[in-house]
Amino acid sequence: MDLKKYVRDIPDFPEEGISFKDITPLLQDADALASAADALFELIKNKKVDKVVGMESRGFFFAPLLATRLNAGFVPVRKRGKLPHQIISEPYALEYGTDVLEIHVDSILKGEKVLIHDDVLATGGTAKAVCKLIEKLGGEVVQCNFLLELKFLKGRDKLSGYSVEALIQY
Repeated sequence: MDLKKYVRDIPDFPEEGISFKDITPLLQDADALASAADALFELIKNKKVDKVVGMESRGFFFAPLLATRLNAGFVPVRKRGKLPHQIISEPYALEYGTDVLEIHVDSILKGEKVLIHDDVLATGGTAKAVCKLIEKLGGEVVQCNFLLELKFLKGRDKLSGYSVEALIQY
């Protein structure tokens, strides 16, 4: 299935000059959603995974689906102030600003194999911050996987040393 036809461009969102890749048409179509979930699973199915980490907020769409298929737990990584338990945090740079990500201190155990999932690999700042959080907790990142990759932003460069996979590339 050509998943690109289910991704629309929204110009000047969230700021002028940014062309936002909107995946809601893909999420709304049952066949496209199933096809994307199947294809994301194919990218990781042969690796041992204990936890799947999804980043707020669009990483939450596919990460739990992947976790159930991999017989792994799901761990949310959220923006500052959203998690209720003891956390560690990591600042990161966005394509259009900066922010802080947080994870519960007891969500990744030492030695656990972790898949990181998010919807888009842009500059790589978010994924790199999550890699740091997982490693601070003693986990091992086995792969960073994404629905979309914006190759022109060279986010993969920030993730050198990690296995990186994306279904759709722009």
